[in-house]
Amino acid sequence: MAKRRYYVVWNGLQPGIYTSWEECQTQIKGAKQALYKAFDTLAEAERAYASSPMQYIGNGATKKSPTTTSACIIKNALAVDAACSGNPGMMEYRGVYIATGEEVFHFGPMFGTNNIGEFLAIVHGLALLKQKGIDLPIYSDSYNALLWIKGKKCKTKLPRDDKSEELYGYIDRAERWLNTNSYTTTLLKWETDKWGEIPADFGRK
Repeated sequence: MAKRRYYVVWNGLQPGIYTSWEECQTQIKGAKQALYKAFDTLAEAERAYASSPMQYIGNGATKKSPTTTSACIIKNALAVDAACSGNPGMMEYRGVYIATGEEVFHFGPMFGTNNIGEFLAIVHGLALLKQKGIDLPIYSDSYNALLWIKGKKCKTKLPRDDKSEELYGYIDRAERWLNTNSYTTTLLKWETDKWGEIPADFGRK
């Protein structure tokens, strides 16, 4: 019996993790600058999908020096991040164009959690780029949020009550968008330990 492999598509018709080469081919055929790689285990594939593809393909996969890794940062990209005063507490998020430092969008403050903000920031970026027809990758420093995007579900444990109901309206809308839209945007994990704080960071640590 052939060993099962898992195919990560970072950039394709529908980025994600696929369990057959045929499914992977469907997503990369005709895609501009397709980025993909096969892995032996699902855990490896999930870790890779939530990280920068530059760690697994191209120069970044073989050269480990800090200088080389830093050179892999894509400046023509959108960075998103969230901040929360208390967790839960007053949450806000924003998107910043890395090349210029310009703030592209900002949301909040609103009662919530940091993880929810990270999730909503990615969806906001995806929807905005698709609406404007702009092809830019999005960086996030949140492993959890990237996995939530992959699953098209905000897996927060925040109780849904009078205090959080307004925020849950945005969560519902974000999940609905993920389940009714396709996108070609590449989602990349910002490596804070190697590159410093993400450009969209609020600087409150």
